Amino acid sequence: MRAMILAAGHGKRMRPLTEHTPKPLLEAGGKPLIQYHIEALRAAGITDLVINTGWLGEQLPARLGDGTDLGVRIRWSHEGEPLETAGGIRRALPLLGEAPFVLVNGDIWTDYDFTALAGGESADLAHLVLVDNPAHHVDGDFHLSDTGRVRDSGQPRLTYAGIARLDPALFAGLAQGERRLAPLLREAIAAQRVGGEHHRGQWWDIGTPRRLEQLNDYLRA
Repeated sequence: MRAMILAAGHGKRMRPLTEHTPKPLLEAGGKPLIQYHIEALRAAGITDLVINTGWLGEQLPARLGDGTDLGVRIRWSHEGEPLETAGGIRRALPLLGEAPFVLVNGDIWTDYDFTALAGGESADLAHLVLVDNPAHHVDGDFHLSDTGRVRDSGQPRLTYAGIARLDPALFAGLAQGERRLAPLLREAIAAQRVGGEHHRGQWWDIGTPRRLEQLNDYLRA
């Protein structure tokens, strides 16, 4: 199985830290944020990675190379213009192949065990990892049924963690000019082809310098 790490965002909310450093290379606990994902994916046996780049993207391959030093193989999907999540994934599909792949946002930190996404077969187009709603997103995104089905309505609601297993077929109907992942997920949910799980461990959305500082304190403690 392959995995894609989303690392092309501009990180505007992280200014001034991201004026000269791409967000995934910001450090907490002595390591770049993206390195935690690479190591966790490797521990789950997922060593064939695709990483997209955007803002200051040349710094990422300069720092990580082809992944050899971290025990993985990295292939790079460079974006000349912001493509957002779905657009960036569609650009990278030739590198990801035809089998389902793991997706993870480059600007989160978590202790989630990716082994859960690495095995098994499913007819679903997506399997989403959901977490308790953080203070900055109290309304959540989706409902998770008792049988592990993701719904667009219902209570309680949980927040999409930025971690998923996706089937490339999910992007077959991506409309011209559409770049967002959420509409594709909602179409698949309506077709009852999205499963999910509730991760109750550590999950941090590193969206502001303050949250990065808090994560750094947590990791060093």
